[in-house]
Amino acid sequence: MRRTVPVCLLAVLVLAGCSSSGSTADAKPSPTKTVGKADQYLKTAHGIAFNGTPSDDELLAYPPQWCQGLDAGHSVKWLFDVTGGGGLYPIGEEWGTAQADAYTLLVAGVKAYCPVNSKTVTDELRASGDY
Repeated sequence: MRRTVPVCLLAVLVLAGCSSSGSTADAKPSPTKTVGKADQYLKTAHGIAFNGTPSDDELLAYPPQWCQGLDAGHSVKWLFDVTGGGGLYPIGEEWGTAQADAYTLLVAGVKAYCPVNSKTVTDELRASGDY
């Protein structure tokens, strides 16, 4: 029994030496930056070389309308059709968008505003060879 006490005491001291000196209560959480829908969408939009210069307000008008059309069961083709469809191709009076950039803008808007429709949009664009 005499040997048991020193061995146990040694084990306790070793374990105490391995513990951290700081308390988890002292740890401070680091803030997580939340990116809003508009910021997420505009980050992509600002990387596009438009023919002209659309305002952020002009660009931000599209995603909710795209989502509304997609929620109603319309296709990307219908959304962008200016003659018999939704007429929601991203273009303004003094600016335009190349088709590939319009699709990039659409995908970014859908991901930010109605991500439930993302797969439908990307599947349609891939099937058409446009994405």
